[in-house]
Amino acid sequence: MTKSHDKTTHFGTETIPEADKAGRVQGVFNSVASKYDVMNDVMSVGIHRIWKDAMMDWLAPRKGQKLLDVAGGTGDIAFRFLKRAGAGHATVLDLTEPMLIEGRKRAEAGRLQDSLDWIVGDAMALPFEDNSFDVYTISFGIRNVTRPQEALNEAFRVLKPGGRLMVLEFSQLPNAGMQKAYDLYSFNVIPAMGKMITGDRDSYQYLVESIRNFPDQETFLGMLRQAGFENAKYRNLSLGIAALHSGWKI
Repeated sequence: MTKSHDKTTHFGTETIPEADKAGRVQGVFNSVASKYDVMNDVMSVGIHRIWKDAMMDWLAPRKGQKLLDVAGGTGDIAFRFLKRAGAGHATVLDLTEPMLIEGRKRAEAGRLQDSLDWIVGDAMALPFEDNSFDVYTISFGIRNVTRPQEALNEAFRVLKPGGRLMVLEFSQLPNAGMQKAYDLYSFNVIPAMGKMITGDRDSYQYLVESIRNFPDQETFLGMLRQAGFENAKYRNLSLGIAALHSGWKI
């Protein structure tokens, strides 16, 4: 029988001990935190903003709701949620404190400071009581979690009955030729951009590799259902470069 400390996981194309992954991921985001938002714009030609708006369109935030945004980093999703809801509260949780610091520097953070909390924490062991939030979101973060199924289980635990989960993550294109072309771009262009803009090629090489290791849309949908979510569905964005997964705690 495999002991827990002998278990391995992926870090890009490397196979590493599970216990090492969180620290390695923290190192990546510590390195790129100050230029993270700029790099997102460059890598996606701004399309990540359209994907996040599509997330809000499907989520349809309502006044007074409490959001937990996990791996929320610089606050992109939290700010969008509060703007759409009109009034509510957002808790941004991230494993990497420098990302949260960058979020607090943003102009929106000053205007919404009474509606925001910034907390350092682990998606697999959330520091919140059961049934605490109306909405749980995680955007481009769950593929960096050591055990994504445990993160989904935790999401189910902290959501109130009737609460909703929504995950935005890079995914798989349904056409092999299109996927090959996208991989050529990802592996050859994005790390070079990372080097040019942030001075860090290796972190962006890992981020590209982590996308390829993440489960496809149907497999991930099954993971939501395994965690207990009902009425679970997904929508492809940009032909499947990214996907939105939605589920309800009923």
